[in-house]
Amino acid sequence: METGPLVSVDWLAGRLDEPDLQVVDATWYMPAENRPGLAEFEQAHIPGAVFFDIDQIADRSSDLPHMLPRPEAFAEAASRLGLTPAQRIVVYDGQGIFSAPRVWWTLRVMGFEHVAVLNGGLRAWRAAGRPVAVGAPSPQPVESSARFQPHLVRVLADIRAALGDPALQILDARPAARFRGEAPEPRPGLRGGHMPGACNLPWNAVVDADGALRSPEELRAAFAVAGVDLERPIITTCGSGVSAAVLALALARLGVDQVPIYDGSWSEWGSLPDTPVVTGP
Repeated sequence: METGPLVSVDWLAGRLDEPDLQVVDATWYMPAENRPGLAEFEQAHIPGAVFFDIDQIADRSSDLPHMLPRPEAFAEAASRLGLTPAQRIVVYDGQGIFSAPRVWWTLRVMGFEHVAVLNGGLRAWRAAGRPVAVGAPSPQPVESSARFQPHLVRVLADIRAALGDPALQILDARPAARFRGEAPEPRPGLRGGHMPGACNLPWNAVVDADGALRSPEELRAAFAVAGVDLERPIITTCGSGVSAAVLALALARLGVDQVPIYDGSWSEWGSLPDTPVVTGP
């Protein structure tokens, strides 16, 4: 996307009718919130948007939550949603910036190069007085494809190896109390704590109260406080691979735009008996 990883409400509103642009609603909430994203889409969405279900467009054979689907399965899902790599795609969510970056990252992993996130999401769109539509999604199916980009994804073996590589930085987006092992994980059966040597920057530290991503200056300061060196390789992780993408988006805003995400995140690492876990700061 020529604008970088973010677009504004005004930018999108001025281009909403352009034929090569497609808007995607990626609203998703933590399971405990019991707020189905599709139900909220049907109540209000940006006109012309299609709904991307993070839990359904996933590897359904995995016991881990919303893991990346295989490229062939993703291409089929993209075809049903009317999404192609040739389009310019703008992703948003109902919270502002929370789940949209996960879909932004997923599309990029699958070879979609022209993807951006609406800064502030549906909250910003409505606050600006822009119109919304109601009703179920009605995508127009097309032929699509996927080209898997492995450099944007990390798996369990990669993280095991990364722990022994002083050049690599693992950046955890979970709240500080969960990172330190002082608060329980929201998913049952997971140990508390973090990977040895990991840094912690809770995802909401890079998002304003109104749901927009913070300014580049504020982002640089937040990463510095977390002990992150922007000149060295970074892998982001979180509870299940959603909020890790918020940090990846924030890094992309600073020009560090090829940051991989550990897809299994703590849902995988914290469930295994032989992965090293430490508690405390």
